[in-house]
Amino acid sequence: MSMIRDLRAAVRPALSRARTAHNYDATRDPSVTSAVVDCAVYRDGRRVSDHVSPAKAMERVRAEGGFAWIGLHEPNEREFAGIAQEFGLHPLAVEDAVQAHQRPKLERYDDTLFTVFKTIHYVEHAELTATSEVVETGEVMCFTGRNFIVTVRHGGQGSLRALRHRLQDDPELLAKGPSAVLHAIADQVVDGYLAVADAVQDDIDEVEIDVFSAATSRRGGDAGRIYQLKREVLEFKRAVSPLLRPMQLLSERPMRLVDPDIQKYFRDVADHLARVNEQVLSFDDLLNSILQANLAQATVAQNEDMRKITSWAAIFAVPTMIAGIYGMNFDYMPELRWKFGYPSVLLVTVGICFAIHRGFKRNGWL
Repeated sequence: MSMIRDLRAAVRPALSRARTAHNYDATRDPSVTSAVVDCAVYRDGRRVSDHVSPAKAMERVRAEGGFAWIGLHEPNEREFAGIAQEFGLHPLAVEDAVQAHQRPKLERYDDTLFTVFKTIHYVEHAELTATSEVVETGEVMCFTGRNFIVTVRHGGQGSLRALRHRLQDDPELLAKGPSAVLHAIADQVVDGYLAVADAVQDDIDEVEIDVFSAATSRRGGDAGRIYQLKREVLEFKRAVSPLLRPMQLLSERPMRLVDPDIQKYFRDVADHLARVNEQVLSFDDLLNSILQANLAQATVAQNEDMRKITSWAAIFAVPTMIAGIYGMNFDYMPELRWKFGYPSVLLVTVGICFAIHRGFKRNGWL
C-alpha cells in the first residue's frame, strides 16, 4: 500500500504537467484589452484571413462565402455589444454569455443555435484532504449560425487554440461549416470529462483503500475527505448530466444549422457523454457506500471501546465491593480476628477478578 502511494506521488506531477499543458493555454495577451482571442474567415475548410475584426470578417463572408469563427474570452457587455449586433444575437443569449454560470443547454433563437458547455479541469494534489479542490469548472458558449460561429469562453481552462489548429489541419472536416466546429468543441469537452473521470476514480480508490485498511484506519477520520470528494463529484455531475439532452437533440433531431454528415459524429459524442454520466453516478453511489462503511467502522470502534470500559469496570467492581463491606467496621465480620483473614480475602478477590477477566476475554470483550 505504501508502494502504491509512493508510485502515485511520483506519477502525479508528470500527469499534472500533461493535463496543464492540455487544459491551459495562453490565449490572451494581458496587455490587450480586447476580449477577442482570434477571428478568422474559412472557405473550403481553409483559413483565408488573419487578424481581422468581426465586422470585416463578416463582410468577407457575405461577399465571398465561407464562414467566420470568432473566439472570445470573458467579454464584458461593452466588448460583446458590437459583436452581438453584427451577428444578430438574441439579447437573452447575450446576457447568458456575458454573465456566465449557466447550466449546459441547447437553445434556438431564430437562425442561431446557442449552446452552453461546462468544462472540467482536474486539480492536481499530492494528498487528498478534507479541503482539497478536486475539480474546477469553466464554460464554453457557442453561437452557431449559417455562416458564423462565435465562441465565448469563461475560466482559465478549456482553451480552444489547440482545437482551432487541429481543425485547420483537417480542411475536409472544416469545410462542413460552423457545425463542424460545434462538434469539435463538444468532442473536446466530453473527452475532458473522460480524463477527469479517470483521475477522480484514482482519488476514490485511494480513499477506499484507506477506509478498508486496518493498518491505516483512523476510526472515522476519513469522513471529511469522503464528504469533500462527494461535493466535488456533485460539481462534476452538474456539468455532465444536463448536457445529455442537448447532445441527444444534436445527434438525433435534424437541424437546418447542423450538417447531416456532422450529425453522425454527434452520436459518438453522445455515447461518450452517456458513459461519463454513468461513471459519475457510480462515483456518487460508491462514495455513499464508503461513507457508510467509514461511519460503521467508527461505530464499531466506539462499541469495542465501550465493551472494554464496561469489562474493566465489572472487574474493578469486585474489589471495590469487598473493600466496601469490610470497611463497615462491625465487630462480628467474617474472619475478622483470623490472622490469615486478610491474605485470604485478597486471594479470593484476585481469583474472582481473574475469573471475570477470563470470561470477558473468551467472549471477545477484552
